[in-house]
Amino acid sequence: MDKIGIRVLSSAEQRCDTTTLEAFRQVGVAQVSDCMGRLYGSVGLRPIHGPGVRMSGIALTVKTRPGDNLMIHRAIDLAQPGDVIVVDGGGCTANALVGELMMKQAQRRGVVGFVIDGAVRDAEAFGPAGFACFARDISHRGPFKDGPGEINVPVSVGGLVVQPGDVILGDADGLTAIPQAYAVEVLRLAEAKEQAEAKGMERIAAGTYEKPWQAPALARLQKDYA
Repeated sequence: MDKIGIRVLSSAEQRCDTTTLEAFRQVGVAQVSDCMGRLYGSVGLRPIHGPGVRMSGIALTVKTRPGDNLMIHRAIDLAQPGDVIVVDGGGCTANALVGELMMKQAQRRGVVGFVIDGAVRDAEAFGPAGFACFARDISHRGPFKDGPGEINVPVSVGGLVVQPGDVILGDADGLTAIPQAYAVEVLRLAEAKEQAEAKGMERIAAGTYEKPWQAPALARLQKDYA
């Protein structure tokens, strides 16, 4: 299907390798965000799955009419192991777009998480299943299955623009997306930042932590308001 509004496009041919994805799972989203200028992240989407679940995978994107999950079902059928199904549902929270049955179907295909700019239901099922789910809200009201919708197109979830094939990361702090071409470089920077923060923790414990940026910032502030 290639008519605007009902397009189902091919997934990205190049995919981030599993070794890099697993390495990202060990790095905090906050540290990754810092290494991308603190510009890339969603707002208003929260983890539904509870504590202890980190998400790292490849974006399979869906754009759907609010309250309708026809194309999400189709995306699950097309999903590859390691995918994260990223759904632009327009932020509407009146009707849940996914629930436990869809989660189980997706998990069976190797999908590692949902990102839903809309509502979900069966919220208590995600944590015990170890399946990452980030959403705007929870609603017991079920979805419609009429369409229209599109698959593997650019989407926006909580203000975060996601392209098909992007690396999607999620933890207790939230979500970010990394363009595939930058994944290896961002991983290197984020790992270095985590190592630097670990050393900072050691200095705090030893009472030797310093903030060399503080005095210049205060001096500039004083000058600006003089």
